[in-house]
Amino acid sequence: MAEQTTLPEGVGASADAPHRDATGRGEQPDAVRGKPDGAKPDAAVVRDALGVGIAVGLSGFAFGVTSAGSGLSLLQTCALSLAVFTGASQFALVGALAAGGNPYTAAAGAFFLGVRNSFYGLRLSQLLALPRALRPFAAQWVIDETTAVTLPQPTRRAARIGFAVTGLTLYVLWNLTTLLGALGAEALGDTDAWGLDAASPAVFLALLAPMLKSTTERVTAAIAVLLVLGLLPVLPAGVPVLLSALAAPAVLFLGGRGKGAGRGTATTKGSTKSTENSTESTEKDR
Repeated sequence: MAEQTTLPEGVGASADAPHRDATGRGEQPDAVRGKPDGAKPDAAVVRDALGVGIAVGLSGFAFGVTSAGSGLSLLQTCALSLAVFTGASQFALVGALAAGGNPYTAAAGAFFLGVRNSFYGLRLSQLLALPRALRPFAAQWVIDETTAVTLPQPTRRAARIGFAVTGLTLYVLWNLTTLLGALGAEALGDTDAWGLDAASPAVFLALLAPMLKSTTERVTAAIAVLLVLGLLPVLPAGVPVLLSALAAPAVLFLGGRGKGAGRGTATTKGSTKSTENSTESTEKDR
């Protein structure tokens, strides 16, 4: 939607006429040219999105190898990447199956781990504001990586480009490398020895680390990691990750209490200072 520009009061120039700067030149500000202040060039958005899509998409090879090593057929492995398309849930499912877990329990753990994408969707639906007909297709691409690329974009146009390029690149590469990994699993031998199931979490951590800029964010992430590590041995796969979300409200609550105590101390000091000033004033009057 084109942005509307309001002319200063008393100026009778047409809205289509170029705005002039202090030197009299007819250069127009970004808002008039259709590029809002702080807009990011499309090429830069595409470059960032391709970087994430290619880097993460190549890790689909690790899933293909791990899935085939856990006993799933080539068709089952490729169907998971095509239909589920969320790396952490896929690794959780095949990992549970490889450990001898019940298929229904493994599927339930993978499902609960994928629930986080629903929360991503709530935020992205407002940011992207896609036409209703496109939303079911876009929902398939609502994952960690597309969310990480989309949210920092300064404009809706940049957000849509970042989401689309990341989603398309990652979907194509992930499925292609899944197929190659499943086909090449036999050549690698014992897949457990390679530790390929750690590829997806490692990539996610690489995406997350640069976003932890404040002390509050780092503390929240550290507590979440401790919760996952502590609950992992006693709860089904996927549940510890969901419970780790409790780290955020806990840190916010404790931070709020700390600020409240600080404000209370400041108020007390201010009251004491005011009382001292009043006493000094009274003594001077005497």
